[in-house]
Amino acid sequence: MRAEITATGIVQGVGFRPFIYRVASECSLVGFVRNRGDAGVEIVVEGAERNINNFLATMRRNKPVAAEIHNLSVRYENDSGKFSKFTIAESSHDRVLTGSTIPADLAICDKCATELRNPKDRRFDYFFITCTDCGPRHTTIESLPYDRPNTTMARFPMCTICSEEFKDPRTRRFHAQTIACARCGPRVFLTERNGGRLTETEPIRKAGELLEHGYIVAIKGYGGFHVAAATTISDPIQRLRRAKHRSQKPFAIMARDLEAAESFTKVSEHERRMLLSSARPIVLLEKSDSYYLSPLISPGLDNVGVMLPYTGLHLMLFDRVKEPAFVMTSANPPNEPIMTQNQTAIEKLGSIVDYYLFHDRDIAQRCDDSVVRMAGDRASFIRRSRGFAPTPIRLASCCNSVVLGLGAELNVTSCVIISDKAFISQHIGDVETPETYEFLRNSTQHLLTLTNAKPEAVGCDLHPLFNTSRFAREFGEERGLPVIPVQHHYAHVSGLLAEHDLDEIVGIACDGYGYGIDGKAWGGEVIYGGAEGLKRLGHLQEQPMVGGDLATRYPLRMAAGILRGLDHLDEWLYSKAKHFPHGEREVGLVLNQLERSDLATTTSCGRVLDAVAAILEICFERSYEGEPAMKLEASAKNGRDVLGLEPEFDGESIHTRKMVERIFELRGAESGCDLAFSAQAYIAKALAMFAVDKAKRLGAKNVGFTGGVAYNKQMTSTMERIVQDERLRFVTPVQVPCGDGGSSFGQACAASLTYSKK
Repeated sequence: MRAEITATGIVQGVGFRPFIYRVASECSLVGFVRNRGDAGVEIVVEGAERNINNFLATMRRNKPVAAEIHNLSVRYENDSGKFSKFTIAESSHDRVLTGSTIPADLAICDKCATELRNPKDRRFDYFFITCTDCGPRHTTIESLPYDRPNTTMARFPMCTICSEEFKDPRTRRFHAQTIACARCGPRVFLTERNGGRLTETEPIRKAGELLEHGYIVAIKGYGGFHVAAATTISDPIQRLRRAKHRSQKPFAIMARDLEAAESFTKVSEHERRMLLSSARPIVLLEKSDSYYLSPLISPGLDNVGVMLPYTGLHLMLFDRVKEPAFVMTSANPPNEPIMTQNQTAIEKLGSIVDYYLFHDRDIAQRCDDSVVRMAGDRASFIRRSRGFAPTPIRLASCCNSVVLGLGAELNVTSCVIISDKAFISQHIGDVETPETYEFLRNSTQHLLTLTNAKPEAVGCDLHPLFNTSRFAREFGEERGLPVIPVQHHYAHVSGLLAEHDLDEIVGIACDGYGYGIDGKAWGGEVIYGGAEGLKRLGHLQEQPMVGGDLATRYPLRMAAGILRGLDHLDEWLYSKAKHFPHGEREVGLVLNQLERSDLATTTSCGRVLDAVAAILEICFERSYEGEPAMKLEASAKNGRDVLGLEPEFDGESIHTRKMVERIFELRGAESGCDLAFSAQAYIAKALAMFAVDKAKRLGAKNVGFTGGVAYNKQMTSTMERIVQDERLRFVTPVQVPCGDGGSSFGQACAASLTYSKK
């Protein structure tokens, strides 16, 4: 009997072929297994029927940990009789199937970590130790199928011993494409800031010592460069902030191990599991009462982003130092993608870093670290990238067309939906420069190549001037595809519908900005989504933006707009003149603008939170996305609602002015902690009550919360309680970022529905 089998999913780069080889041999079958050019795997087995049945059952039951079999097609034929044994055959370049992909990068496994520390092991102290269970995947691949010649390991021919291991089915490096050792693999070296090599026999450990002594070191990893510094002394962090023009934005850190992380943060069981997962993301952890790291790491926040070492190199950095953690932030100039080239790093980081820790393996695909915030046992992605991309999100319902989404303008990703799978690219960033725009183009094309996808339509943001919208138009024109603009918040709600497989929902979408269908700035929306499409049901009260976009950077301008006409506003603004770039002169201009009737307005939830942060003197300038609102949330910790305001509604408008006025009146009389808590409580309560009322009127059973503000734990838990008390289901994004990193997914979902109706 003969069985011709095709497996699709994540079946290349995860030890699937060696696994198939072993199972087929154990089942006394002959034939072959080989990779395909479309990221699938082809298997042919011949033998007794019962042995083939055992083979298929074992394949499904005992597949490698990192493998995902999305589809297994089997066709039975008569024995050919031409095979005498089972082999791993040369890969095919056939590209017919769609929807398979290679795995994300995998953190160093326990077995490799043990070998790294074993003086008797031949890979003792070898920084690039990997096997079929761990190591870089996505960041090494240049083309399919996933074989060594198609990766950045092609220039490192295997030595005799590695070659023997590669061919030996008894080892876990059997057909491990990144197999290497100190004799034949990539090498690591330390240089001065001008690129001159240092004659160090142990460059990694020396780099760790330099960090502990206060130097700044650029470190090349799997998917790009990090800039690293000590965490217990502030001077290098201050130098780093000045050099990178990042006065307040928090830095991520890499802790030595879990025990070290627990010495300065509170770590729940669910956070512990996420930290130790093979993805090794940055996890936002609450600072403990005994937090002892430099306050400059995450100023004004109650949490810090922590990850654990995910390569042999990272483990070795800590060998000779007492530092519990190192700052480990992405190395890129403002609004540019993470660096990948050694020479580029020397040219662009020479004024920032003191030393470089290089290796000589090229990086095929740049990839930033993922960032996760746990809400109980539920993960909330802030950035879904290394360790997760391009692993697909499985959808309960199938999409009838292949649709590409290209995101908004900030925190951009691209996404392609194929049948019941959504493939989201790694984090691209803010597409505001030619470099990031090119990164978006290249990573999108690479994603389409990996999945063998041929889009039938393209979704993009409604804003016509976004660079992503321009790319969508260019992409559509080149291929003769329809381009479907999707309103920003409609995209967020469409993503909720698809991820949770819902027929209808009343979705609350809150963030800083989205171009509305009326041409205004939206950002605090209640939207109905169902079979007939999406419709705006209500929104936060429109508030003036004094100075337009300047109000998004300087929250005092938002506060002035909301409070205009209030007694003593002039006096208060002049008392805060030092927080305006041009002092009293600018205050005078702001007051003059308040007299105008044609000020731009916004319904943004983020802008209201910004205004409250300024009134409470928590944050006067937004130096990074979401800063005032994040610092307001940190300030609200352990607070209580001292306002007790009942939400007010006027038709489709949810009032916010009265709440801000009360905050203004009570500042100084009540604690800032309580007032910050009260502001968040009021907005969350008002939005939830409005959404619940609309859901009941429409007969909808689901209420959701999405957008960047959905990262706020207090507001999310307040909404959840109100919704569930009314016996409705409450949902938030789980597998997709709440913020703009999930926009491409929502666009693809919405565009798919629109396209299918044409």
